[in-house]
Amino acid sequence: MTSSLPSDLSPSASAPARGARLPLAELLSLSMAAFITVLTEALPAGLLPRMSADLGVSEAMAGQVVTLYALGTLLTAIPLTAATQGWRRKPLLLGAIAGFAVVNTLTAVSTHFVLTLGARFLAGVFAGVLWALVAGYAARLVPEHLQGRSMAIAMVGIPLALSLGVPAGTFLGAAVGWRSTFGLMSLLTLALVGWVVARLPDFPGQAEDSRLSLAGVFTLPGIRSVLFATLAFVLAHNVLYTYVAPFVVPSGLAARIDVVLLVFGVSALVSIWLVGVMIDRWLRELMLGSTAMFVGVGLLFGLWGDVPAVVYGGMALWGLAFGGVATLLQTASAKTAGEAADVAQSMLVTVWNIAIAGGGVLGGVLLETAGVSAFPWTLVLLLVPTLWVVWRAKRHGFPPVTRRG
Repeated sequence: MTSSLPSDLSPSASAPARGARLPLAELLSLSMAAFITVLTEALPAGLLPRMSADLGVSEAMAGQVVTLYALGTLLTAIPLTAATQGWRRKPLLLGAIAGFAVVNTLTAVSTHFVLTLGARFLAGVFAGVLWALVAGYAARLVPEHLQGRSMAIAMVGIPLALSLGVPAGTFLGAAVGWRSTFGLMSLLTLALVGWVVARLPDFPGQAEDSRLSLAGVFTLPGIRSVLFATLAFVLAHNVLYTYVAPFVVPSGLAARIDVVLLVFGVSALVSIWLVGVMIDRWLRELMLGSTAMFVGVGLLFGLWGDVPAVVYGGMALWGLAFGGVATLLQTASAKTAGEAADVAQSMLVTVWNIAIAGGGVLGGVLLETAGVSAFPWTLVLLLVPTLWVVWRAKRHGFPPVTRRG
């Protein structure tokens, strides 16, 4: 495919060398930013009992630290990204990263639950800004034919945070206390600030006469297809993932939920690697394959979800289907939006968080009314239209790549 990206996403003279080699040090700094962001969001899940006891609130109330984080992202990602379109990219990225050092330090020292909630809300605000920047930044660091692989490296911090960071943080919380764990994250974030200052190039923001309104970005050809695919795919994932523990009870694997999730995590890491290798030539095919595979998982679980071997096999396929999808969707969004990539990314981040929250709500309703047997068929109902939308988005959104040679 010939380059369809406007100049703001094209390689710039201020970026590293533009040959076939990827600027790994620069991309890994973005990956570390993603790692810290996801770890800040997800770590309270493993530390909740200790946080609730220390702050003098119930575990249900302490769980609202996750809700406030998501709310901060939902409410501010789009307006803040739109308001900062003209800002230079490096100072904005540094501000977002430094913000995590501040809010995690506040979380570590706060003895008042309301202050902790406020810090978590601000963490969500900084997350919204950072997620809107990372994919576009990764794309600008390399020539167009390496942009997908570049984003895959930048996004590898997400599965690493979930599969390694959260368990390690939970272990540290038990060993040295949850406050010390958040403090260590702040130190790690300060080290990242130094890394970014030393290695990442700066890029200009958009000129005022080239900026699109939010409505203008939303109506760009292909953007709505990418956003719909994001909403439906992530909603389907979270309906099942949020309630995976009760889902595996009929198969007799409740006591082995750690192994079940390990199978998913390892498979997701494999998926990230495969997507990173193939995305620049096969983005459309990978998205279609991931969606079709997830439909297959729903059918397997719906028909034989009480069979342990099927559950393990289904979890492996699920990990393969889901692990690389964030990279696929963010790459599709960035390529489709061109100069408006950062605003489009903020929309994608907002839709992603809506799907996370919606998955918890919808899954909870299904669990209380129809039981876990309804989960797989809900996946199928959500994913079949997604497969159709991705298939139809052949001209814009998920176009095929013209492969040379």
